[in-house]
Amino acid sequence: MVELELALVAFTTFFATIGPPDVALVFAALTGRMPPGRRWRQAVKATLVAAAVLAMFAAIGRPLLTYLGISLAALRTAGGILLLLIAIDLVFARSSGGTSTTSDEKSEAEVAEDVSVFPLATPLIAGPGAIGAVILLIANAEGDPAKIGAVAAALATVLAITLALMLAASQVQRLLGVTGVHVMTRVFGILLAALAVQFLFDGVIESGVFG
Repeated sequence: MVELELALVAFTTFFATIGPPDVALVFAALTGRMPPGRRWRQAVKATLVAAAVLAMFAAIGRPLLTYLGISLAALRTAGGILLLLIAIDLVFARSSGGTSTTSDEKSEAEVAEDVSVFPLATPLIAGPGAIGAVILLIANAEGDPAKIGAVAAALATVLAITLALMLAASQVQRLLGVTGVHVMTRVFGILLAALAVQFLFDGVIESGVFG
């Protein structure tokens, strides 16, 4: 039951920080002139690279925190603040460096022949928000294999959804449009805000500042 709850929290967090519909719309814009076969390869490569980046941070995140002397309470508090800032941008449908590319990055990507690694894999899919989320969620699992598996399954599910939406980018663009994407983004932004505040509360309580 605990694993299921953690999986739902992880899924909501990853869906909000990665934003599969947004990724699909950017993918459609960047690869609109590519032949279908090349678009498919770009989408698969971007997803695999992003998965590798997030898996790396999931593996080294906790040891790195221990080496730097950063407590889990501090990570939860900082992670809560970071996710709350991202959630606010999502609710108000604003571009955020944590979940999207900057204007300079977009300009560079428009002239690139291979957009799978940059900007698709990073910073769009494996951006600061997703990286921070995976480190925080894996740390919260506290080494429990079942909990780690729940987080990994949630991440894999969101990445699979992201890949599917990229492969169907044209249809997604016609079906949802900008308004539809913003509606979905706002809903997950509200959920992410609540989760971020909970992370923040847990971190402050665990720190013993008010204890």
